[in-house]
Amino acid sequence: MGKKALRFGRVAGMVLALAAAGAATGQQGGPATVNDQSLPDNTGLNIPQNLEIFGTVDPNVRKATAIVNDNVLTRTDVDQRVALIMAANNVKLPAEEIDRLRLQVLRQLIDEVLQIQQAKTADITITDAELNQSFDRIATNFNRTPEQFRTFLREQGSSERSIRRQIEGELAWQRYLRRRIEPFVNVGEEEVKAILDRLKAAQGTEEFHLNEIYLSATPDKTEQVYGAARQLIGEIQKGQAPFGYFARNFSEASTRGVNGDLGWVRGAQLPAELSEAAAQMQVGQVVGPVPVPGGFSILYLVDKRQVLTANPRDAKLSLKQMTIKFPRGTTQAQASQRTATFASTLTKLQGCGSVERVAATINAEVVQNDAIRIRDLPAPLQEIMLNLQVGQASPPFGNPEEGVRTLVLCGRDDTSSAQLPGTEQIQNQLEQQRVNLRAQQALRDLRRDAIVEYR
Repeated sequence: MGKKALRFGRVAGMVLALAAAGAATGQQGGPATVNDQSLPDNTGLNIPQNLEIFGTVDPNVRKATAIVNDNVLTRTDVDQRVALIMAANNVKLPAEEIDRLRLQVLRQLIDEVLQIQQAKTADITITDAELNQSFDRIATNFNRTPEQFRTFLREQGSSERSIRRQIEGELAWQRYLRRRIEPFVNVGEEEVKAILDRLKAAQGTEEFHLNEIYLSATPDKTEQVYGAARQLIGEIQKGQAPFGYFARNFSEASTRGVNGDLGWVRGAQLPAELSEAAAQMQVGQVVGPVPVPGGFSILYLVDKRQVLTANPRDAKLSLKQMTIKFPRGTTQAQASQRTATFASTLTKLQGCGSVERVAATINAEVVQNDAIRIRDLPAPLQEIMLNLQVGQASPPFGNPEEGVRTLVLCGRDDTSSAQLPGTEQIQNQLEQQRVNLRAQQALRDLRRDAIVEYR
Protein backbone atom coordinates (compact mmCIF):
# COMPACT_ATOMS: atom_id res chain seq x y z
CA MET A 1 0.00 0.00 0.00
CA GLY A 2 1.38 3.45 -0.90
CA LYS A 3 1.99 6.23 1.57
CA LYS A 4 -0.99 8.22 2.74
CA ALA A 5 -0.20 11.77 3.82
CA LEU A 6 -2.75 13.48 6.06
CA ARG A 7 -3.09 16.62 8.08
CA PHE A 8 -3.21 15.20 11.62
CA GLY A 9 -6.17 17.34 12.59
CA ARG A 10 -8.29 15.48 10.03
CA VAL A 11 -7.60 12.02 11.45
CA ALA A 12 -10.72 10.55 13.07
CA GLY A 13 -10.78 10.49 16.89
CA MET A 14 -11.79 7.72 19.23
CA VAL A 15 -12.66 4.42 17.49
CA LEU A 16 -13.63 2.35 20.52
CA ALA A 17 -17.36 2.47 19.95
CA LEU A 18 -17.21 1.55 16.28
CA ALA A 19 -14.51 -1.06 16.76
CA ALA A 20 -16.33 -2.76 19.64
CA ALA A 21 -19.60 -2.84 17.77
CA GLY A 22 -18.00 -3.91 14.51
CA ALA A 23 -19.72 -1.04 12.79
CA ALA A 24 -18.33 0.10 9.45
CA THR A 25 -15.02 -1.71 9.93
CA GLY A 26 -13.44 -4.42 7.86
CA GLN A 27 -15.50 -3.61 4.76
CA GLN A 28 -13.70 -4.44 1.55
CA GLY A 29 -14.06 -2.45 -1.66
CA GLY A 30 -17.32 -0.96 -2.92
CA PRO A 31 -18.94 2.23 -1.68
CA ALA A 32 -20.83 2.42 1.61
CA THR A 33 -23.90 4.62 1.75
CA VAL A 34 -25.53 6.63 4.50
CA ASN A 35 -29.06 7.90 4.19
CA ASP A 36 -30.42 9.54 7.30
CA GLN A 37 -32.26 12.81 6.83
CA SER A 38 -32.74 13.28 10.58
CA LEU A 39 -29.12 14.09 11.41
CA PRO A 40 -28.41 17.83 11.77
CA ASP A 41 -25.04 19.12 10.63
CA ASN A 42 -23.44 20.44 13.82
CA THR A 43 -19.88 20.23 12.52
CA GLY A 44 -19.65 23.50 10.60
CA LEU A 45 -18.09 21.50 7.76
CA ASN A 46 -21.19 21.42 5.53
CA ILE A 47 -21.14 17.62 5.32
CA PRO A 48 -23.95 16.30 3.09
CA GLN A 49 -26.63 14.09 4.61
CA ASN A 50 -26.58 11.63 1.71
CA LEU A 51 -23.00 10.58 1.15
CA GLU A 52 -20.88 7.75 -0.15
CA ILE A 53 -17.70 6.43 1.44
CA PHE A 54 -15.31 5.13 -1.19
CA GLY A 55 -12.77 2.42 -0.40
CA THR A 56 -12.14 0.76 2.95
CA VAL A 57 -12.82 2.36 6.31
CA ASP A 58 -10.78 -0.06 8.41
CA PRO A 59 -8.47 2.01 10.64
CA ASN A 60 -6.04 -0.90 10.76
CA VAL A 61 -5.28 -0.38 7.06
CA ARG A 62 -2.90 2.31 8.31
CA LYS A 63 -0.03 0.26 9.63
CA ALA A 64 1.38 1.33 12.99
CA THR A 65 4.23 3.19 11.33
CA ALA A 66 4.18 6.95 10.89
CA ILE A 67 6.46 9.82 9.96
CA VAL A 68 5.72 12.93 12.03
CA ASN A 69 7.38 16.00 10.55
CA ASP A 70 10.27 13.76 9.38
CA ASN A 71 10.48 11.90 12.73
CA VAL A 72 9.90 8.17 12.21
CA LEU A 73 7.68 6.07 14.50
CA THR A 74 7.97 2.33 13.94
CA ARG A 75 5.75 -0.62 14.77
CA THR A 76 8.38 -1.57 17.35
CA ASP A 77 7.92 1.82 19.05
CA VAL A 78 4.20 1.16 19.34
CA ASP A 79 4.55 -2.44 20.54
CA GLN A 80 7.13 -1.52 23.17
CA ARG A 81 4.96 1.29 24.54
CA VAL A 82 1.93 -1.03 24.64
CA ALA A 83 4.01 -3.55 26.60
CA LEU A 84 5.14 -0.78 28.96
CA ILE A 85 1.56 0.31 29.66
CA MET A 86 0.42 -3.26 30.33
CA ALA A 87 3.39 -3.93 32.62
CA ALA A 88 2.93 -0.67 34.57
CA ASN A 89 -0.76 -1.43 35.12
CA ASN A 90 -0.17 -5.17 35.68
CA VAL A 91 -2.90 -5.99 33.18
CA LYS A 92 -3.37 -8.62 30.50
CA LEU A 93 -5.77 -7.73 27.68
CA PRO A 94 -7.49 -9.83 25.01
CA ALA A 95 -6.30 -9.43 21.43
CA GLU A 96 -9.10 -7.05 20.39
CA GLU A 97 -8.38 -4.75 23.36
CA ILE A 98 -4.67 -4.76 22.50
CA ASP A 99 -5.52 -3.69 18.93
CA ARG A 100 -7.52 -0.74 20.25
CA LEU A 101 -4.76 0.13 22.70
CA ARG A 102 -2.21 0.03 19.88
CA LEU A 103 -4.18 2.63 17.91
CA GLN A 104 -4.44 4.84 20.98
CA VAL A 105 -0.72 4.46 21.71
CA LEU A 106 0.16 5.50 18.17
CA ARG A 107 -1.80 8.72 18.70
CA GLN A 108 -0.05 9.27 22.03
CA LEU A 109 3.36 8.72 20.43
CA ILE A 110 2.52 11.25 17.72
CA ASP A 111 1.57 13.79 20.41
CA GLU A 112 4.80 13.00 22.23
CA VAL A 113 6.89 13.67 19.13
CA LEU A 114 5.04 16.94 18.50
CA GLN A 115 5.65 18.06 22.09
CA ILE A 116 9.37 17.29 21.92
CA GLN A 117 9.67 19.06 18.57
CA GLN A 118 7.83 22.12 19.85
CA ALA A 119 10.00 22.28 22.97
CA LYS A 120 13.11 22.33 20.79
CA THR A 121 11.79 25.43 19.00
CA ALA A 122 12.08 27.13 22.40
CA ASP A 123 15.66 25.83 22.81
CA ILE A 124 14.54 23.27 25.40
CA THR A 125 16.55 20.06 25.49
CA ILE A 126 16.40 17.36 28.14
CA THR A 127 19.87 16.19 29.09
CA ASP A 128 21.00 12.59 29.54
CA ALA A 129 21.60 13.31 33.22
CA GLU A 130 17.96 14.38 33.68
CA LEU A 131 16.72 11.31 31.79
CA ASN A 132 18.93 9.03 33.91
CA GLN A 133 17.70 10.60 37.13
CA SER A 134 14.04 10.14 36.17
CA PHE A 135 14.67 6.60 34.92
CA ASP A 136 16.34 5.64 38.22
CA ARG A 137 13.45 7.13 40.20
CA ILE A 138 10.89 5.12 38.19
CA ALA A 139 12.97 1.97 38.74
CA THR A 140 12.78 2.65 42.49
CA ASN A 141 8.99 2.95 42.24
CA PHE A 142 9.01 -0.56 40.74
CA ASN A 143 11.16 -1.76 43.69
CA ARG A 144 14.07 -2.50 41.35
CA THR A 145 17.56 -1.22 40.73
CA PRO A 146 18.06 0.52 37.37
CA GLU A 147 19.73 -2.58 35.94
CA GLN A 148 16.97 -4.85 37.27
CA PHE A 149 14.42 -2.48 35.77
CA ARG A 150 16.10 -2.67 32.36
CA THR A 151 15.92 -6.45 32.52
CA PHE A 152 12.26 -6.27 33.61
CA LEU A 153 11.40 -4.02 30.66
CA ARG A 154 13.03 -6.42 28.20
CA GLU A 155 11.19 -9.37 29.75
CA GLN A 156 7.89 -7.50 29.32
CA GLY A 157 8.58 -6.79 25.63
CA SER A 158 9.41 -3.12 26.20
CA SER A 159 12.73 -1.28 26.41
CA GLU A 160 14.66 1.40 28.23
CA ARG A 161 14.53 3.49 25.04
CA SER A 162 10.72 3.52 25.09
CA ILE A 163 10.40 4.76 28.64
CA ARG A 164 13.20 7.30 28.22
CA ARG A 165 11.39 8.82 25.24
CA GLN A 166 8.20 9.06 27.30
CA ILE A 167 10.17 10.77 30.08
CA GLU A 168 11.72 13.16 27.56
CA GLY A 169 8.29 14.06 26.15
CA GLU A 170 6.82 14.78 29.58
CA LEU A 171 9.78 16.81 30.85
CA ALA A 172 10.14 18.78 27.60
CA TRP A 173 6.45 19.68 27.49
CA GLN A 174 6.33 20.67 31.16
CA ARG A 175 9.35 22.93 30.67
CA TYR A 176 7.84 24.41 27.51
CA LEU A 177 4.63 25.24 29.38
CA ARG A 178 6.56 26.90 32.20
CA ARG A 179 8.51 29.02 29.73
CA ARG A 180 5.91 29.89 27.10
CA ILE A 181 2.49 29.63 28.79
CA GLU A 182 2.66 29.97 32.59
CA PRO A 183 4.13 33.53 32.53
CA PHE A 184 1.07 34.75 30.64
CA VAL A 185 -1.53 33.22 33.00
CA ASN A 186 -2.84 35.62 35.62
CA VAL A 187 -5.43 35.25 38.36
CA GLY A 188 -6.87 38.37 39.98
CA GLU A 189 -7.59 38.91 43.66
CA GLU A 190 -11.27 39.41 42.93
CA GLU A 191 -11.48 35.96 41.31
CA VAL A 192 -9.92 34.36 44.37
CA LYS A 193 -12.23 36.26 46.72
CA ALA A 194 -15.27 35.18 44.69
CA ILE A 195 -14.29 31.53 45.03
CA LEU A 196 -13.78 31.88 48.79
CA ASP A 197 -17.21 33.47 49.09
CA ARG A 198 -18.79 30.64 47.12
CA LEU A 199 -17.07 28.06 49.33
CA LYS A 200 -18.42 29.71 52.45
CA ALA A 201 -21.92 29.78 50.96
CA ALA A 202 -21.64 26.10 49.99
CA GLN A 203 -20.48 24.88 53.43
CA GLY A 204 -22.14 21.57 54.22
CA THR A 205 -23.04 20.86 50.58
CA GLU A 206 -22.11 17.37 49.38
CA GLU A 207 -19.17 17.08 47.00
CA PHE A 208 -18.04 14.13 44.89
CA HIS A 209 -14.57 13.14 43.74
CA LEU A 210 -15.33 11.53 40.39
CA ASN A 211 -13.44 9.88 37.57
CA GLU A 212 -15.18 9.74 34.19
CA ILE A 213 -14.94 7.98 30.85
CA TYR A 214 -16.87 9.80 28.12
CA LEU A 215 -17.81 8.19 24.79
CA SER A 216 -19.43 10.35 22.13
CA ALA A 217 -22.38 8.98 20.16
CA THR A 218 -24.17 10.44 17.17
CA PRO A 219 -27.88 9.54 16.94
CA ASP A 220 -27.24 6.80 14.38
CA LYS A 221 -24.54 5.18 16.54
CA THR A 222 -26.27 5.30 19.94
CA GLU A 223 -26.86 1.56 20.24
CA GLN A 224 -23.35 0.64 19.13
CA VAL A 225 -21.68 3.07 21.55
CA TYR A 226 -23.98 1.96 24.37
CA GLY A 227 -22.94 -1.64 23.74
CA ALA A 228 -19.27 -0.63 23.65
CA ALA A 229 -19.69 1.20 26.97
CA ARG A 230 -21.31 -1.85 28.55
CA GLN A 231 -18.42 -3.98 27.32
CA LEU A 232 -15.94 -1.50 28.78
CA ILE A 233 -17.70 -1.54 32.16
CA GLY A 234 -17.43 -5.32 32.15
CA GLU A 235 -13.67 -5.05 31.67
CA ILE A 236 -13.39 -2.45 34.46
CA GLN A 237 -15.35 -4.61 36.89
CA LYS A 238 -12.99 -7.53 36.34
CA GLY A 239 -10.51 -5.50 38.38
CA GLN A 240 -7.52 -6.39 36.22
CA ALA A 241 -6.57 -2.74 35.74
CA PRO A 242 -7.44 0.52 37.54
CA PHE A 243 -10.21 2.78 36.26
CA GLY A 244 -7.62 5.38 35.29
CA TYR A 245 -6.05 2.98 32.79
CA PHE A 246 -9.32 2.68 30.87
CA ALA A 247 -10.00 6.42 31.11
CA ARG A 248 -6.58 7.30 29.72
CA ASN A 249 -6.88 4.91 26.81
CA PHE A 250 -10.58 5.05 25.88
CA SER A 251 -12.18 8.28 27.11
CA GLU A 252 -12.84 11.03 24.58
CA ALA A 253 -12.93 13.79 27.20
CA SER A 254 -10.00 16.13 27.75
CA THR A 255 -9.63 14.64 31.26
CA ARG A 256 -8.23 11.41 29.79
CA GLY A 257 -4.77 12.96 30.23
CA VAL A 258 -5.32 12.84 34.01
CA ASN A 259 -6.89 9.36 34.05
CA GLY A 260 -10.41 10.77 33.77
CA ASP A 261 -10.15 12.67 37.06
CA LEU A 262 -12.85 15.35 37.41
CA GLY A 263 -11.58 16.35 40.86
CA TRP A 264 -14.01 17.46 43.56
CA VAL A 265 -17.31 18.69 42.14
CA ARG A 266 -20.71 19.52 43.58
CA GLY A 267 -23.91 18.19 42.11
CA ALA A 268 -24.88 21.63 40.82
CA GLN A 269 -21.68 21.75 38.74
CA LEU A 270 -22.51 18.53 36.91
CA PRO A 271 -24.99 17.82 34.13
CA ALA A 272 -28.29 16.76 35.67
CA GLU A 273 -27.83 13.14 34.57
CA LEU A 274 -24.40 12.83 36.22
CA SER A 275 -25.49 14.71 39.34
CA GLU A 276 -28.38 12.30 39.87
CA ALA A 277 -26.13 9.27 39.35
CA ALA A 278 -23.40 10.56 41.70
CA ALA A 279 -25.89 11.24 44.49
CA GLN A 280 -26.83 7.55 44.54
CA MET A 281 -23.30 6.10 44.30
CA GLN A 282 -21.20 4.51 47.02
CA VAL A 283 -17.46 5.13 47.27
CA GLY A 284 -15.62 2.72 44.96
CA GLN A 285 -18.66 2.09 42.77
CA VAL A 286 -18.70 2.23 38.96
CA VAL A 287 -21.97 3.16 37.22
CA GLY A 288 -23.04 3.61 33.62
CA PRO A 289 -23.47 4.00 30.81
CA VAL A 290 -25.17 7.25 31.86
CA PRO A 291 -26.82 9.02 28.87
CA VAL A 292 -25.55 12.59 28.59
CA PRO A 293 -25.80 15.13 25.77
CA GLY A 294 -23.70 13.86 22.89
CA GLY A 295 -22.96 10.39 24.23
CA PHE A 296 -22.51 8.29 27.38
CA SER A 297 -20.49 8.59 30.58
CA ILE A 298 -19.07 5.93 32.88
CA LEU A 299 -18.48 7.20 36.43
CA TYR A 300 -16.26 5.99 39.26
CA LEU A 301 -16.76 7.53 42.71
CA VAL A 302 -13.38 7.94 44.39
CA ASP A 303 -14.72 9.70 47.48
CA LYS A 304 -17.41 12.05 48.73
CA ARG A 305 -17.52 14.71 51.44
CA GLN A 306 -19.33 17.81 52.62
CA VAL A 307 -17.79 21.18 51.81
CA LEU A 308 -15.76 22.61 54.73
CA THR A 309 -16.94 19.79 56.97
CA ALA A 310 -14.70 17.18 58.56
CA ASN A 311 -14.57 14.04 56.44
CA PRO A 312 -14.88 10.85 58.52
CA ARG A 313 -12.74 9.04 55.93
CA ASP A 314 -9.79 11.20 57.00
CA ALA A 315 -9.87 9.63 60.47
CA LYS A 316 -6.68 7.76 61.41
CA LEU A 317 -7.12 4.26 62.76
CA SER A 318 -5.00 2.11 65.01
CA LEU A 319 -5.46 -1.44 63.74
CA LYS A 320 -4.36 -5.00 64.37
CA GLN A 321 -4.67 -7.40 61.46
CA MET A 322 -5.06 -11.13 61.97
CA THR A 323 -4.30 -13.39 58.98
CA ILE A 324 -4.69 -17.13 58.47
CA LYS A 325 -2.77 -18.77 55.63
CA PHE A 326 -3.69 -21.86 53.64
CA PRO A 327 -1.12 -24.54 52.70
CA ARG A 328 -0.60 -25.29 49.02
CA GLY A 329 -3.10 -27.87 47.83
CA THR A 330 -5.89 -26.76 50.20
CA THR A 331 -9.26 -27.64 48.68
CA GLN A 332 -12.15 -25.20 48.46
CA ALA A 333 -14.05 -27.22 51.07
CA GLN A 334 -11.09 -27.12 53.46
CA ALA A 335 -10.63 -23.39 52.94
CA SER A 336 -14.32 -22.74 53.59
CA GLN A 337 -14.21 -24.80 56.77
CA ARG A 338 -11.16 -23.01 58.15
CA THR A 339 -12.59 -19.61 57.24
CA ALA A 340 -15.79 -20.49 59.11
CA THR A 341 -13.72 -21.48 62.15
CA PHE A 342 -11.81 -18.20 61.86
CA ALA A 343 -15.04 -16.21 61.82
CA SER A 344 -16.32 -18.10 64.85
CA THR A 345 -13.08 -17.46 66.74
CA LEU A 346 -13.42 -13.72 66.20
CA THR A 347 -16.49 -13.69 68.43
CA LYS A 348 -14.18 -14.55 71.35
CA LEU A 349 -12.19 -11.34 70.99
CA GLN A 350 -12.32 -9.03 74.00
CA GLY A 351 -10.79 -5.89 72.55
CA CYS A 352 -7.36 -5.39 71.06
CA GLY A 353 -5.58 -6.70 74.14
CA SER A 354 -6.81 -10.22 73.42
CA VAL A 355 -5.82 -10.34 69.73
CA GLU A 356 -2.45 -12.09 70.17
CA ARG A 357 -3.89 -14.67 72.56
CA VAL A 358 -6.81 -15.51 70.27
CA ALA A 359 -4.57 -15.54 67.21
CA ALA A 360 -2.30 -18.14 68.84
CA THR A 361 -5.20 -20.57 69.18
CA ILE A 362 -5.71 -20.68 65.38
CA ASN A 363 -2.11 -20.12 64.24
CA ALA A 364 -2.89 -16.67 62.82
CA GLU A 365 -0.34 -13.96 62.09
CA VAL A 366 -0.75 -10.52 63.71
CA VAL A 367 0.55 -7.19 62.42
CA GLN A 368 -0.17 -3.71 63.78
CA ASN A 369 -0.41 -0.24 62.24
CA ASP A 370 -1.29 2.86 64.24
CA ALA A 371 -1.71 5.44 61.44
CA ILE A 372 -3.98 4.16 58.67
CA ARG A 373 -6.50 6.60 57.21
CA ILE A 374 -9.89 5.10 56.43
CA ARG A 375 -9.72 6.50 52.88
CA ASP A 376 -6.53 4.52 52.21
CA LEU A 377 -8.35 1.21 52.68
CA PRO A 378 -10.17 -0.56 49.82
CA ALA A 379 -13.65 0.89 49.31
CA PRO A 380 -15.63 -2.07 50.77
CA LEU A 381 -13.53 -1.94 53.96
CA GLN A 382 -13.98 1.82 54.27
CA GLU A 383 -17.72 1.43 54.75
CA ILE A 384 -17.16 -1.30 57.35
CA MET A 385 -14.55 0.63 59.35
CA LEU A 386 -16.66 3.78 59.39
CA ASN A 387 -19.26 1.93 61.47
CA LEU A 388 -16.94 -0.24 63.59
CA GLN A 389 -16.56 0.41 67.33
CA VAL A 390 -13.22 0.27 69.13
CA GLY A 391 -12.45 -3.34 70.05
CA GLN A 392 -14.59 -4.82 67.28
CA ALA A 393 -13.31 -6.85 64.31
CA SER A 394 -14.31 -6.64 60.68
CA PRO A 395 -15.84 -9.67 58.95
CA PRO A 396 -13.18 -11.98 57.44
CA PHE A 397 -11.97 -10.97 53.96
CA GLY A 398 -9.34 -12.11 51.46
CA ASN A 399 -8.76 -15.28 49.46
CA PRO A 400 -7.08 -18.69 49.89
CA GLU A 401 -4.05 -17.63 47.81
CA GLU A 402 -3.10 -14.58 49.90
CA GLY A 403 -4.79 -15.48 53.16
CA VAL A 404 -8.01 -14.56 54.93
CA ARG A 405 -7.84 -11.60 57.31
CA THR A 406 -9.71 -9.45 59.76
CA LEU A 407 -9.04 -5.92 61.00
CA VAL A 408 -9.49 -5.20 64.71
CA LEU A 409 -10.09 -1.54 65.55
CA CYS A 410 -7.91 -0.44 68.47
CA GLY A 411 -8.41 3.31 68.25
CA ARG A 412 -9.63 6.18 66.08
CA ASP A 413 -8.42 9.78 65.81
CA ASP A 414 -11.12 11.81 64.10
CA THR A 415 -10.22 14.92 62.12
CA SER A 416 -11.18 18.42 63.15
CA SER A 417 -13.47 20.56 61.04
CA ALA A 418 -12.14 21.35 57.58
CA GLN A 419 -10.72 24.82 57.03
CA LEU A 420 -11.16 27.21 54.14
CA PRO A 421 -8.28 26.86 51.68
CA GLY A 422 -5.82 29.73 51.67
CA THR A 423 -5.75 32.48 49.08
CA GLU A 424 -2.45 31.19 47.65
CA GLN A 425 -3.80 27.64 47.34
CA ILE A 426 -6.85 28.78 45.37
CA GLN A 427 -4.73 31.03 43.18
CA ASN A 428 -2.36 28.16 42.36
CA GLN A 429 -5.28 25.88 41.48
CA LEU A 430 -6.82 28.46 39.16
CA GLU A 431 -3.50 29.11 37.47
CA GLN A 432 -2.92 25.40 36.93
CA GLN A 433 -6.39 24.96 35.42
CA ARG A 434 -5.71 27.75 32.94
CA VAL A 435 -2.27 26.42 32.08
CA ASN A 436 -3.80 22.99 31.39
CA LEU A 437 -6.46 24.56 29.17
CA ARG A 438 -3.91 26.51 27.14
CA ALA A 439 -1.70 23.42 26.92
CA GLN A 440 -4.60 21.49 25.36
CA GLN A 441 -5.16 24.32 22.89
CA ALA A 442 -1.46 24.40 22.00
CA LEU A 443 -1.39 20.65 21.38
CA ARG A 444 -4.49 20.88 19.19
CA ASP A 445 -2.71 23.54 17.12
CA LEU A 446 0.35 21.32 16.76
CA ARG A 447 -1.79 18.39 15.60
CA ARG A 448 -3.59 20.57 13.07
CA ASP A 449 -0.40 21.91 11.52
CA ALA A 450 1.63 18.67 11.58
CA ILE A 451 2.32 16.53 8.53
CA VAL A 452 1.84 12.86 9.40
CA GLU A 453 2.47 10.07 6.91
CA TYR A 454 1.07 6.60 7.64
CA ARG A 455 2.61 3.61 5.95
